[in-house]
Amino acid sequence: MTRRRWKGIQPTSLRHALELCKDFAKDIHNQSVERIAVEMGLSDHWTLYKWLQTGRMPANLIRPYERACGCDYVTRWIAASAGRLTIEMPSGRKCSAEDMQALQELLTTASGKLLAFYSKNSEADETLAAIQAAMEALAWHNGNVVQTQNPQLEFGDRP
Repeated sequence: MTRRRWKGIQPTSLRHALELCKDFAKDIHNQSVERIAVEMGLSDHWTLYKWLQTGRMPANLIRPYERACGCDYVTRWIAASAGRLTIEMPSGRKCSAEDMQALQELLTTASGKLLAFYSKNSEADETLAAIQAAMEALAWHNGNVVQTQNPQLEFGDRP
């Protein structure tokens, strides 16, 4: 079984975003729903199952849920549903060949989805998710280029 490529995935609904967070926690951190509930401070994991099923999680528990899962798909979906782009804070670091390949893949995917959509071979939600991912990647690179004028210290890189 192949591993899911998490970087380019965009949620298409609130319930899909909640499921993506759960799946990410399982796939990357090997966490169960019970463990996520414990990290959120919930006394009963069945409550979390109910929220995942209905897509109705209290707003004050979204960040604890995302923190427990290690991803932010719900926040990204909320921003996208309001017509906003979300990007990670650019640090002005040098980009690697892998970064550029990932950007190219997102742009190619978005172009392919647009072509498929206009020829009636792709759904609007899938097409919008691909466009959103490509725009966010381009916005990050835009911010990163701007930030190179004032680069941050890269604590992780030691000689």
